[in-house]
Amino acid sequence: MHIIVAIAFVIIIGSMASALYFMMHDRGRTKRMVWSLATRVGFSISLFLFLLVAHWLGWIHYSQVPIGR
Repeated sequence: MHIIVAIAFVIIIGSMASALYFMMHDRGRTKRMVWSLATRVGFSISLFLFLLVAHWLGWIHYSQVPIGR
């Protein structure tokens, strides 16, 4: 599970990096930056939903540390 989450974070950061690259080189002439950012949002939402479902199915557990410590 740790590997899946780490890979998802790398993909999200890679998408942000590609959006930065396209922003600097395309100067607004193409929509590649918009598609890169939309991909990042899609991956972020997918990761969040995956973590919710994984918790619901019991694949991951929250820590047993009491709140406030």
